[in-house]
Amino acid sequence: MHKKFLRFLVAALALSLCLPSAGAVNTNQDGDVMVRVGLASSSSHVPQGEMESANLENNNSAGYGEGFRFGYYDGDLDFVELARTEEDVIAVSVLKTQNLSYSAGENTYSSAGDGRVEVGCYHLLIEDGLRDYREAQELADSCRDGFVAWIDGEYQVRAGSYPTKEDAEDAFDRRDDAVDVVGTSSYGMSVVETGTDRILFQYDCGALGALSIQPDVTGCRETRTWFNGMKYRGGFQYHRRSGNNLTVVNVVELEDYVNGVICYEMGREWPLEALKAQALCARTYVLQNLGKHDSYGFDICNSSSCQVYNGMGSNRSGYGPSETSMRAVDETEGEVILYGGELIEVAYSSSFGGASEDANNVWGTDTTHDHPYLCGVEDPYESVLDSQNSHAHWTVSYTAGELASRLHSRGYGVGSSVDYLELEYSELGNVIELVVHWTNGQSSSFYPSLGAGIRSNFGVDSIRFTVNGETVSPGGRSSRGSGEIQINGSDSVSDLDGLYTISGGGEISRVDGDPYVITGSGSVAPAGEGGSTSGGSNQGGGTVTVSGRTYVFEGGGWGHQIGMSQYGSNAMARAGFTGEEIVEFYFPGTRVGYYD
Repeated sequence: MHKKFLRFLVAALALSLCLPSAGAVNTNQDGDVMVRVGLASSSSHVPQGEMESANLENNNSAGYGEGFRFGYYDGDLDFVELARTEEDVIAVSVLKTQNLSYSAGENTYSSAGDGRVEVGCYHLLIEDGLRDYREAQELADSCRDGFVAWIDGEYQVRAGSYPTKEDAEDAFDRRDDAVDVVGTSSYGMSVVETGTDRILFQYDCGALGALSIQPDVTGCRETRTWFNGMKYRGGFQYHRRSGNNLTVVNVVELEDYVNGVICYEMGREWPLEALKAQALCARTYVLQNLGKHDSYGFDICNSSSCQVYNGMGSNRSGYGPSETSMRAVDETEGEVILYGGELIEVAYSSSFGGASEDANNVWGTDTTHDHPYLCGVEDPYESVLDSQNSHAHWTVSYTAGELASRLHSRGYGVGSSVDYLELEYSELGNVIELVVHWTNGQSSSFYPSLGAGIRSNFGVDSIRFTVNGETVSPGGRSSRGSGEIQINGSDSVSDLDGLYTISGGGEISRVDGDPYVITGSGSVAPAGEGGSTSGGSNQGGGTVTVSGRTYVFEGGGWGHQIGMSQYGSNAMARAGFTGEEIVEFYFPGTRVGYYD
């Protein structure tokens, strides 16, 4: 009874150290902020789903470590070693403890494997309650097919792997060193040498347990480890949520995380100061969002839902961190974007087409009191790089029937046809509401937000666009900008045939040649000349209505229209602005400081 009580205490202590606290900033014993990045998960925001098995391989040919250490991360994300391999083990696979077999062609273990190399889920217990790893490993080495296991906070030595309990019992009867037939809970994991059935280590600490692997046993200064076609710094964590397949997490130091982001979110060879601005955004974002996906067992995802993260890249030329991008991270180390001494909520996207938008009009964010730095700003820089930006100008066209069918497929206006569109523009010239009026008298409203999103429902790249060239005239009324000519402020015609003018002296003459018009504001332009295709002509706000047999959306920019423009930051860097000046332009009222 006394022994069982002591084992319970040891197990409880081990479980308390297996997982860090939710949403907390974890600083390890070296003072480094650590980040948990989801690489495989059931979360829809992680491209790779949970896995039956997950491979790791040392990038030892490039001098980035050999062998592996097994254990767990404590509450501060310091690695606690429980066992290790020899240096010559360069590839391991973590398997859920069910019957899995290896497929050489796919280099993976699965329940659908070819069965030639099988790892069973039943084992023989040789001894439990061992004091330390050295004692356990010496015993494992002395018996056939032996391996070390960490089960509920204590070392055990087990042997063999068998697909059924009957097979294990038959083996038990043929051995005199085994004391029982055992398995694991539905949260157990085995580590094998890839391509073999040789178990190197087994781990089972129940629902709260998370096996961790730290590459290298040689003391290499920097490790880079292959997982799923990419190389990553740092270590790896595995757990089985609800007893299912494996969730895989990269546990990495903050600056290494930022290095694994900015070269994928922005061109790796873009100007240094632009990359510095991106590094400031990436670092601020992750610190503000630690624990965002804690229910899945990690802080941040690896997709554009958070920030694109692919570690140190692949072997593909020109992919992954560059000398310039790593310099940008190094020269901004520890720096973040602050407002009133607090980390800001960071947002950025590819380009804006002329102006960002107030976050209140897109996400409903309180930009009056809580997030004033997420107001929209007019961007005079981005257009310098229009020739390099494939989304600088774009066109999406529909017939009235095609547009109706597209919206019907999404559940809008079913059984009716499009009568006309009504678009409301913000003061900065972005579409903040688009109402489709149907011929049956009903209407459907769309907004920049994701729920009833303008971009997704109408297939456009941004919310900065005109439809059929309609632009807002002074006073908020609509006027055509697609070659049509206004007459008396209300009617319009599409060409000059049959038109006459009356001069100030009362003379009447036919319109010919290349006439010009003078607007009420005094500007002179060729008759019928339209405004900016990016929607900039609608700056100042107002509402337009559009009807017709076709609907041509012409606009510029790509993304949600909030925060920093990446092409704009590139252009600003080329114009001599620093990374700090760039972020302070796109987030008015902020300053760059050090994270405490």
